[in-house]
Amino acid sequence: MGIKDRRTKILLSLLLLSDVKFEYVSINGKLQNIFDLSFNQKTRGTISGLIREGLIEKPQAEKKNTEIPDLTTLSASTISNLTNLESTPSSLPASNTNLGTNTYCLTETGFYALCLKFPFFRFLRDKWDSKWRILSYEIPEKKREIRDKLRREISGWGLGPWHRSFWLTPHPIIENLRELIYQKEEEQYIQAFESEYVVGKRDILIEKVWQKSALEKKYREIFKIWHDTLSKEGEKLEKFKNVVSEYVEILKIDPGLPQELVGQNWIGFEAFNIFKEIRSILLS
Repeated sequence: MGIKDRRTKILLSLLLLSDVKFEYVSINGKLQNIFDLSFNQKTRGTISGLIREGLIEKPQAEKKNTEIPDLTTLSASTISNLTNLESTPSSLPASNTNLGTNTYCLTETGFYALCLKFPFFRFLRDKWDSKWRILSYEIPEKKREIRDKLRREISGWGLGPWHRSFWLTPHPIIENLRELIYQKEEEQYIQAFESEYVVGKRDILIEKVWQKSALEKKYREIFKIWHDTLSKEGEKLEKFKNVVSEYVEILKIDPGLPQELVGQNWIGFEAFNIFKEIRSILLS
């Protein structure tokens, strides 16, 4: 899947399997393979944390009957017993069997947390407020570690380079920025603004800042790869795994511009609809 962070992988998996409707998804063994998820001790501990933070949730009936324990706090003997239980599906409570094991859905909080990593999804659900956010930072070379860390943390915010030390995004990231830098050393080097577009040709700006035409070309390359994947012989689930892997790579670089800026026929929106069609076919 090309994502190392387990939290992000779980959130993205739920969204890619359910759209932006936040439907419940039962991640069975086959789907775990597709998304490179192994429901081991670390994964279950991560899931427990995501539930506590309100980023994902379980079905109400299942929550009443069982809660996922944080395995990092359990003794070795208890973990061993739980492992044995997992290997014997018939021993699961009837309520869990009916609902499907490992069933979760993304919450609204989880969705917006994911949008800070994959901004493409935000404007599938939200309407753009027509405001631009401008971020400026000039961190000295001797503080390069701080600068590089900041760049990594804001890399998924849909920011594009406008001029030297100035970054632009239509995403509402100001509060996230405040939380990120509050009372930290980098706070002294950063300025941020919100503005409305007044004069100029937006198409020129979008091409300059986000290289829209180059991104469109990458999407067309993905379409060709998907076509080749579907045309070949092979297992449906293996094909879907390849489709997901290719899609995630372009989602990493798509700034998630709203349709007011790229048009309702933007190829990124088309790709998402095609992905859902492929998902329906290969997971049927």
